[in-house]
Amino acid sequence: MTDTVPTREGAGSGDRVPLTHVPLSATPLPELDPRQRPWPGGVETSGGVSLHVRRTPGQGETKVVYVHGLGGSATNWTDLAALLSPFADGLATDLPGFGFSEPRDGFDYSLDAHTEVLATFLAGLDAGPVHLVGNSMGGAIALLVAARRPELVRTLTLISPAMPDLRPDPRRLSDPMMALAYLPLIGRPVRRRLAAFGPRERAAQVIKLCFADPDSFPEHRLDELAEEHLARAEFAWAEAAMSRSTLGIFRTWFARGPASLWSVAPKVAAPSLVVWGTEDKVISVRYAARTATVLPKGRLLVLPRTGHVAQMERPIAVAKAVLGMWERVTTGEW
Repeated sequence: MTDTVPTREGAGSGDRVPLTHVPLSATPLPELDPRQRPWPGGVETSGGVSLHVRRTPGQGETKVVYVHGLGGSATNWTDLAALLSPFADGLATDLPGFGFSEPRDGFDYSLDAHTEVLATFLAGLDAGPVHLVGNSMGGAIALLVAARRPELVRTLTLISPAMPDLRPDPRRLSDPMMALAYLPLIGRPVRRRLAAFGPRERAAQVIKLCFADPDSFPEHRLDELAEEHLARAEFAWAEAAMSRSTLGIFRTWFARGPASLWSVAPKVAAPSLVVWGTEDKVISVRYAARTATVLPKGRLLVLPRTGHVAQMERPIAVAKAVLGMWERVTTGEW
C-alpha cells in the first residue's frame, strides 16, 4: 500500500487535470487469466427485485457489487472481478433491460428507476454496506445510491461515470454512428442502420468507441460480446431499454438544482475513488477533476492511453487502485 501514482494531464482535453495521489495496493493480485470466461450467472431475487447477476467466488467480510454502463452487462467486469476475488465476494448485476435482466412491466428506465431497483436489491441482500463499483451510466446510478442510501455503501468507485457532459467533443465523431445511435429522435434511423450489421460487427463498433486501443481487445472476448449481442437481439425489450435509458441520462444531464448530479455528489459520505481514461470518447476526461472534487472523500486516478471502460482495458491498474482504497479505509487513512 506504499505506492502512489499521480494523475496526469488529460491528453487532448484542453483542460489540466490537477495532480492527485491515489494509493495503489502493494498486495499481490492473482495472475490475470486472459482466457477467463464470464462468471456463471442466473436470476436472483432480493428485496422483491429480480435481476440476472454473475457471482465471483471470493473472500472477505464485505461484498463488492459491480454496475455496468449503458449497453453493457455483468460481463464487463470479468477481469476486474477476478483480480479482486481474493479480497471480497463479487456480484455483478445486469440492470433492468440489459444483459439478461427482464424489466418489470411499466419500468420507465430513468436513472431514478434504475437507482431504486439497485438500492432495493442491495438492501435485500442483508449483507451490510458493500463496496459499490459503477461504470458510465452504472457510475451515475451508483452515485445516486450512495447519496440516497448511505447505509448500503461502504466505498464508492466510479469509472468514467456519466456526469453531465454537454460540451461537444470531436473525438466522439471517431465513430459517429455509435455516438448518435441512442440520441433522442435522430437515433432511430441510425439504430436501423446498425441493426443491419452482424453481431460481431456491432460488438466491434462498441469496442471502437469505448477503448483507446480497440486492437488490444482479445478476439475471444469479441466473440463473447458478439454472442451476447446475438442473444439480446431476441429480447423484445432490448431496444426500448437502450433508447429509453439513454433518454433518461439526457434528462438527468439537463436537470438543474437538487436534481443535478453535481448537486447530488456532495451528499455522498462514502470514501470515493474516481477513475478516468485520458482517451475517453464517451464522457470527457474534462469532468474527472470536478467529479473527484465535489465528492467529500473523493480521490482521482487518470489513466493514460485508456478509454471509457478502464476496468476492461486496464483491469490491473484499476484493481490496484480499488484495493488501495479498501486498505486505506480499513486503516482509517482515506
